Amino acid sequence: MYRTVLLAYDGSLEGRLALREGARLAQVCGSRVVLVAVMEPTPEFVVGDGGSVYIPPDRTTEVQAILDEGLARLVRMGLVPEARLETGHPADRISHLAKEVGADLVVVGHHKQGPMARWLLGSVTATLSDKLTCSLLVGRLEISDEELFGSSTKD
Repeated sequence: MYRTVLLAYDGSLEGRLALREGARLAQVCGSRVVLVAVMEPTPEFVVGDGGSVYIPPDRTTEVQAILDEGLARLVRMGLVPEARLETGHPADRISHLAKEVGADLVVVGHHKQGPMARWLLGSVTATLSDKLTCSLLVGRLEISDEELFGSSTKD
């Protein structure tokens, strides 16, 4: 059914739930798995009050560690995932990568936001539902270790 599953992962609790659900689907379907973590670009510097300059830290190492952690989880689940670290707006990068790898399904987590935050910041999931040409799963189920591993091993 799903030949290629693209799992978007950010290391959050919601992301972990989606990763497990997407991984289980990939196991059942025998799918190729592509794992992506997206790093939003930060300005090179910000000028504050009084002309002080703040240079935001480079998050590449932090986001790479999140990607590596997700990769290790998928390997423990018996999958052989490909990993990609992307930089840009998450919805843009995920939809572009979905086309590039020929994804049949994109799996993302859901971060609850209030109406004001959603209005100000937008929703990656809503944007993806408009941009993607493949199926989109917003993973929220809790998948047990027994279902993933066939035993009572803890993940």
